Amino acid sequence: MKYINKTLDFRTGCDSVVTLGKFDGLHRGHMLLINRILETGNRENLETVVFTFDILPQSKVGHAVQRQLLTNEERSRMLRKIGIDCLVECPFVDEVMHMSPIKFIQEILVERLHAKRIVVGCDFRFGYQREGNAKMLKELGPVYGFETEIIEKATMDDREISSTWVKEALKQGDMELVSKLLGYHYTIRGEVVHGHALGRTIGVPTINQIPPKEKLLPPFGVYVSEVRITGKRYFGITNIGVKPTVLENFTGVETNLFDCEGDLYGQTAEVSLLKYLRPETKFPSMEKLKMQLNLDEQEGRDYVRKKMEKKHLLYGNRPVYNKISL
Repeated sequence: MKYINKTLDFRTGCDSVVTLGKFDGLHRGHMLLINRILETGNRENLETVVFTFDILPQSKVGHAVQRQLLTNEERSRMLRKIGIDCLVECPFVDEVMHMSPIKFIQEILVERLHAKRIVVGCDFRFGYQREGNAKMLKELGPVYGFETEIIEKATMDDREISSTWVKEALKQGDMELVSKLLGYHYTIRGEVVHGHALGRTIGVPTINQIPPKEKLLPPFGVYVSEVRITGKRYFGITNIGVKPTVLENFTGVETNLFDCEGDLYGQTAEVSLLKYLRPETKFPSMEKLKMQLNLDEQEGRDYVRKKMEKKHLLYGNRPVYNKISL
């Protein structure tokens, strides 16, 4: 996959089918657009292009950092695995912010992306002050030599699936709902780094990660997790927060892997959060902490066992994988 970022001087090499949007999270609604351009590109021999911005527009307009469901690196990895030909992460600079819808069509879609097919959601807006919309693309397409397909929103329980809904569920720690909305488990990806090794002193060895500062995190607390590392899958218990019992001064992700031994420092781990167990708590002693961690582990193992039994009842011995992973 071609990954074009940090430049306004971008061009596709051939005619393309393009989808445009924020694509924060790549949830099930986004996947309707992604799958459609993959189908169209394969059928009509067009390059598949995802166009987005390098930051969420609210970050620049509102002058405040907007934490993301997916970091740019995570989004790029996922789109590469899905099979997209080209991801354009356009810098959201003043020149682009103040570009009129007509100029955006002419310079971005036609001249640089060579768009012959465009796929957007029914609520898509673009151009200065969001004056352009899907209807405008549909009407002007014949003038500029492209066709526009407008996709209706994906819904669940009579509500439109959106990044806003995913963030609401994430804020509440409802990881099972988050997984349903995304179509995959919410994952924190990062290098395993050295902690204080306190877990080993109480018989609970862990791996530690420091999440990217732009990554949106669920409430501080303890979660059942599924971890992929060095090509293997483990289950475990993950604590997100500042570990108040031992007074950490930064937000970290610490995971106790079930049935795993060995030195994993420097490896990249993908920690997927399956279920929220309890809030982060300050314990009066390390012994009390160890007792609670043992209870957490048992609850986590019970959850995983029931989950695997249910999957076996549904699918038998056939392997079942998430549609998307980081």
